[in-house]
Amino acid sequence: MSSALDPAALARAAAAAGLPGAAIAVCRVDGAGAGTLVTAGPREDWPAASMIKVPLAVAAAAAVERGELTYEQPVRVEAANLTHNDAPSPLAAGVTSTLGELLFLAVARSDNVATNVLFDVLGRERAGADLAALGFPGTGFRRKLSGAEPLITDPGATGRNSHPPDEAARLFAALADGTVPGAPRVRAALAAQYWNGKLSLGLAPGDRFEHKTGDTDSVSHDGGILTLAGGAAWALAVYTRVVSPDVDPRFAALMRSLRPALANALA
Repeated sequence: MSSALDPAALARAAAAAGLPGAAIAVCRVDGAGAGTLVTAGPREDWPAASMIKVPLAVAAAAAVERGELTYEQPVRVEAANLTHNDAPSPLAAGVTSTLGELLFLAVARSDNVATNVLFDVLGRERAGADLAALGFPGTGFRRKLSGAEPLITDPGATGRNSHPPDEAARLFAALADGTVPGAPRVRAALAAQYWNGKLSLGLAPGDRFEHKTGDTDSVSHDGGILTLAGGAAWALAVYTRVVSPDVDPRFAALMRSLRPALANALA
């Protein structure tokens, strides 16, 4: 990829990496161009997969900020929220967790049980309203997560969760800027990410990537806050319609292709 940063260049980089048709959104976090958003690929109709866990964590922080909840308050895990997790989970039916632990597990470990419990604690409509009020109207919490077949029984489901790639990038930028509730706590969970087999594989020495992945049997996503070794900071999201293994060299190739443009753009 050349040093130019524009939609056509992003699309070419995705295709060259073996991810044609990907949606890519990048947003400068610091410097004179802070807030500049560049996107390529389709915005609409993307299954959010586990990317939905980041705005859900922000909704939890918003409830704490309003004084409705505390991070320390106990929360019981009900059997109805159990589903498969790809990583080991400390959560089982009858276990008492805390709101803070649930937030961390949902983001850092992509824990589906923690996410489902948060759905109940926060309420879907209220969480969606909180994100809309923060400037993310395309984000919606509509059904609990299932880690495998059979799907979890969810009488409250109203459709598919949504968190478009441009909103994902802008939310990561807001977390970097500290302009949304709970930014330090959510960033700490992103920095402790358990799943690092996608974009993280293309980082250069000295880079820092606080991020979240998301996968289903038809999509694979990654995104977060990228601080380059030279100091430039970006928020980015990459949404793809591919089946992805835990370690995916295509995402690594895309990151290696994007880095020069991100390092040079808006300098």
